[in-house]
Amino acid sequence: MSDINRIQKMRKLKASLEAILFVAPVPVNLTQLASALETTEAEVEAGLQELAQDYQERGLRIQWHAGRIQLTTAPEVGEIVERFLGLEINSHLSQAALEALSIVAYEQPVTRPEVDNIRGVNSDGVMRSLLHKGLIQDVGRAEGPGRPILYATTPEFLQQFGLNSIEEMPELEKEQLRDDGHENNADPDVELS
Repeated sequence: MSDINRIQKMRKLKASLEAILFVAPVPVNLTQLASALETTEAEVEAGLQELAQDYQERGLRIQWHAGRIQLTTAPEVGEIVERFLGLEINSHLSQAALEALSIVAYEQPVTRPEVDNIRGVNSDGVMRSLLHKGLIQDVGRAEGPGRPILYATTPEFLQQFGLNSIEEMPELEKEQLRDDGHENNADPDVELS
């Protein structure tokens, strides 16, 4: 296949991927995309990577979460989109909510008792709040006594924090934590955009 044919094939693949992701009501996986486009998952992944590069200076992003892909707005235009749609511009996370969310993000999947153990206090209310805000979700049950609910972050979490995938989270270094498990430099209230 000539270079021109490869370029044309990739352009068509990217356009098709963009169209499918635009109309998909929920995040989709590589298998669904490959099946719809009658191609391989490897080709779909290559097309998504190129599309993600194309979007770097535009108002859209390709977001990967838990093996699923969706088209989202870029974090830097989030406030404009929220204002246009008449949505609540900012939501605040308390220190307790930020602690619990950080634990879920870095330890996922994690149970509420595990979050309680790390924080050293009951996290029922905080976890309910994070669930209500759509930043965490129930992803199943742990094996063991009582089969507690397992929690993980959501695509909304990635969107709110301007991440394309969970792998973009900063590395957590042990010295960032005090002996009691709380972050040293966390703000009392963090504003989400």
